[in-house]
Amino acid sequence: MSEELYQQAIKELARAAHGAGRLSQPTASVRCDNALCGDRVTLDLRIEAGIIVGVAHETRGCLLCRASASLLAQEVPGWHLDDVEAAHTALKALLQGTAAEPCVWPALSIFAPVRPHKSRHDCVLLAFRAMCQAVKDASQAGVPQTTFVPRHQ
Repeated sequence: MSEELYQQAIKELARAAHGAGRLSQPTASVRCDNALCGDRVTLDLRIEAGIIVGVAHETRGCLLCRASASLLAQEVPGWHLDDVEAAHTALKALLQGTAAEPCVWPALSIFAPVRPHKSRHDCVLLAFRAMCQAVKDASQAGVPQTTFVPRHQ
């Protein structure tokens, strides 16, 4: 295991497994697979009035994939649906080395050591991809929206 890539903070986040499991009555549920490495995330969201109030996931994957899903489950409750795409975009920019400073979500910096390992970017992004798809599915299903100031701007 590369110490440069798998820093202690990433290991601890993966081990904590925030939100591990399933929600009993999710507003949206999505499964995403990484065909290259076999990682899989099944993500449940509960949304009320355009705000994410519950997140749970079943993650079968590498340390990076599990840490990413854990971070989402820990931080996302309370977010407006629009915050999710902004966080996904910020993480992609961080991994590609094009992130603007300051980052829209400073906690994402935990994944900065992954930047030089392009083959591992999809591992980190998988849970975020699932989250974006769940939000899209919920929006298409007519989940009511509200005006809300995102906390990560």
